[in-house]
Amino acid sequence: MTGRITKASAFASLPRPWPEDLRPRIRAAVAAQPQHKVVVIDDDPTGTQTVYDVPVLTGWEVENLREEFSRAEPCFYILTNSRSLPPEEARSLALEVGTNLGTAADGRSFTVVSRSDSTLRGHFPTETDALGEVLGPFDATLLIPYFEDGGRYTIDDVHYLAEGDDLIPTADTPFARDAAFGYRSSHLPTYVEEKSAGRIKAGEVQSIGLTELRHGGPDAVTARLLKLSRGSLAVINAAGATDLDVFVTGLLAAEAQGRRFCFRTAAQFPAARLGLEPRPLRTTWTLGLATMGDREIELPENPDATVSGSEAPKRNWKSNCSFSPENQSGGLTMVGSYVPATTRQLARLSEVEGLLQIELRVDQVLSARRHQTLADVSRIVATALSAGQDVVVFTSRGQVNADSPAASLQIGRRISEALVELLRSLEVRPKYVIAKGGITSSDLATHALGVKRAMVLGQVIPGVPVWRLGPESKFPGLIYIVFPGNVGEAKALADVIEGFSS
Repeated sequence: MTGRITKASAFASLPRPWPEDLRPRIRAAVAAQPQHKVVVIDDDPTGTQTVYDVPVLTGWEVENLREEFSRAEPCFYILTNSRSLPPEEARSLALEVGTNLGTAADGRSFTVVSRSDSTLRGHFPTETDALGEVLGPFDATLLIPYFEDGGRYTIDDVHYLAEGDDLIPTADTPFARDAAFGYRSSHLPTYVEEKSAGRIKAGEVQSIGLTELRHGGPDAVTARLLKLSRGSLAVINAAGATDLDVFVTGLLAAEAQGRRFCFRTAAQFPAARLGLEPRPLRTTWTLGLATMGDREIELPENPDATVSGSEAPKRNWKSNCSFSPENQSGGLTMVGSYVPATTRQLARLSEVEGLLQIELRVDQVLSARRHQTLADVSRIVATALSAGQDVVVFTSRGQVNADSPAASLQIGRRISEALVELLRSLEVRPKYVIAKGGITSSDLATHALGVKRAMVLGQVIPGVPVWRLGPESKFPGLIYIVFPGNVGEAKALADVIEGFSS
């Protein structure tokens, strides 16, 4: 399949999905190895989109990693934000993280996943090569960019992005024209050859297709994985969650026979590797922010249970509740992403009643007026939040390019640093913080809020994870929403902000 195609026709031509529910088998296999960890090295914080009850670390010191290996959770994330770095720095960071992991594990087994963008932007294969140097040799590196909530599908080794009723090859989307991570091919073996500068030829890349997954099931996957040559690279196709479940079941059987793999994936794979069932979307009730009248409600362990004789809202953001007294300040949304999806979402914020929108002009942030501009914006934000008004600070639209990918990354870092300065100087505790954009959300969490460890609670809308910040952070226990730049329909950001409104 090449070029734009209709989703209905593409899916109709595929074999039927594997009929068995394999997640109980996967969870049983995870439980049978309580000492084994799945470690996800994430190049920005949006990779927590599909998991819950999982910790995220913003550092990788050996002692902290050793402590994490001793905890009960079967998985933890390490947020590196390496997508904001030039290639050599990203490589050095991957070598450092991999070395520290090997030391901290103290001989315990773990699976390492390099999580990156579902639209194929990022330092690939630089990061997986580096991990192989210090944690390998691996039997193979497996490329799995499928991500259901984002509408990313891999069919016949071609990676697609869903737009309405159509599937568009990712190389035909704006993501492929990224100044730092652009590419020409949606055909993943050819993409691998391009990104490896010809070191890995397209003809050498193996793949596990949908026919094998849907007709052969886990046994066929195991057989293929066992036959992969040492050090090879393979593409895993997927057009539905069941496809990943089949793959993971076969993968676990191959690992049980001694095979070791490195993974380059989008957000879907870690959840599939853990056998997680989807969790209902988180609301003001299930996040513990709701009150009824002036009386704070103690939420039940089951967020869908009955509260004081009334059924608690499930997925309804417009619940009949207000925020608890300590959270009467306004909520803060900070937008650094410049991709078209974010710009469309910003345009719909005019529909949100009472929302204060502040444009942070990029030309001023990059000029000698930077300090005064940030001081003026900071004063306005603090005043509005103290008055209980919700605020959105967004960077001016359009991508500022330079004469090289490294220079473009540096410009992006300067813009992100401006948002960090604003939040770091804020003395008013917001009701919540929404960070829009991968690099933006990482920088705000680590450099502005001082997060060392946070817990992923689930999603507020599909593809948008929510964290509760740890006690070491600037605002302990703060609800922090990590909103990817390229996720959500036009009204998605407005819907989330309205959902948190009193």
